[in-house]
Amino acid sequence: MSGTKPLPVNKQMVWNAYRKVKANKGSAGVDGESLEDFEERLRDNLYKIWNRLSSGTYFPPPVKEVEIPKANGKMRKLGIPTVGDRIAQMVIKDYLEPRMEAIFHENSYGYRPNKSAHNALQQTRRNCWLYNWVVDLDIKGFFDTIDHAKLLLAVGKHVSEKWVTMYITRWLTAPVQKADGAVKYKTGKGTPQGGVISPLLANLFLHYAFDQWLTRNHAGVKFERYADDIIIHCKSHKQAEYVLGKLRSRMQECGLELHPDKTKIVYCKDYRRTENHEHVKFDFLGFTFKPRSTKSPKDGRLFLGFDLAISVKSGKKILKAIRQTCFQRWTTTTIESIAAEVNPQWRGWINYYGKFRPSSMWYLFHNFHKRLIMWVQNKYKLLRSKIREAYKFLRKIQKANPTLFETWKHGFLATGL
Repeated sequence: MSGTKPLPVNKQMVWNAYRKVKANKGSAGVDGESLEDFEERLRDNLYKIWNRLSSGTYFPPPVKEVEIPKANGKMRKLGIPTVGDRIAQMVIKDYLEPRMEAIFHENSYGYRPNKSAHNALQQTRRNCWLYNWVVDLDIKGFFDTIDHAKLLLAVGKHVSEKWVTMYITRWLTAPVQKADGAVKYKTGKGTPQGGVISPLLANLFLHYAFDQWLTRNHAGVKFERYADDIIIHCKSHKQAEYVLGKLRSRMQECGLELHPDKTKIVYCKDYRRTENHEHVKFDFLGFTFKPRSTKSPKDGRLFLGFDLAISVKSGKKILKAIRQTCFQRWTTTTIESIAAEVNPQWRGWINYYGKFRPSSMWYLFHNFHKRLIMWVQNKYKLLRSKIREAYKFLRKIQKANPTLFETWKHGFLATGL
């Protein structure tokens, strides 16, 4: 049946896209339809997407705009497409990704198959040991300021199919529905941060705006890029200033702007690098790189190195999440139920932030266990004024079941005295 359609979108492509969207989960768009609602009429809904995509009649609905708080107290705007639109976008993303992967730079890590934030962090760590200076780049409002005309020029270099360009254009120009219900139409700029195809298009834009340009014009520097988060490594302060100056001009040519306050030159200070400089640390992907006491793998001696660990901002987010759980008040539940509730979140935090210097997370473990002690004292009246006895009670549970909590699996003892 799909052979009768004018465009080469088949049902298997739609099914594969649906499975990926389902795995990624996500909330409802402007239509209020959740993934569970969509699945109640799964066959009909997938058929509708296939029928419209394959005939050229698919038009995306408005994108739902939501705001989430940033670390600086401001709000970040995210765009949430409907479930059906996420599937449609995934179809085109899957169709385009292999050819884009063939041209993308090896030091571009964001939202790419077989690459991760940990890969980017590991490479950043190595380069900080080899290069004395870093340019920490921040592109102001990147996703909101991508120029559609320039982006479509980049698309045109690799996409000859007019129907693919047509759908990309429709997604770029899809209206945004704000929280108050007002509908805002695009004016030739921006792609929703939250759209399925947006990261691929953003990577393509920055491939030409940054990756290729830097490689061609400044071969003596190294870089890591994760979407619009970029770190550049330079041999000298003079080289860093020169590259940064050229980058400001390059970003302007591409319709972008470097954030004047967040973009900075950083000195990777350690026992070998003893100069003084205004900036000796930077944040990247939830970690802070800075001078740290480091143990030599050869003889165990301590020295001043330049290394990474979970950032203060990331730690504050975790502490806030722990507070919001309020499990210390769940006096009618069991400790096993608490573990079942909090372990998935802790597993994610430990797997990500514990990759480098896991001991830097122990203050978070300690905060969590203080609240666990509060639960013990709230649940058992005899222990309310006896904190030592409460700790002994918790240690007894830990001894009997040392893998009950994720924090216990990593060697944290239930003690705070």
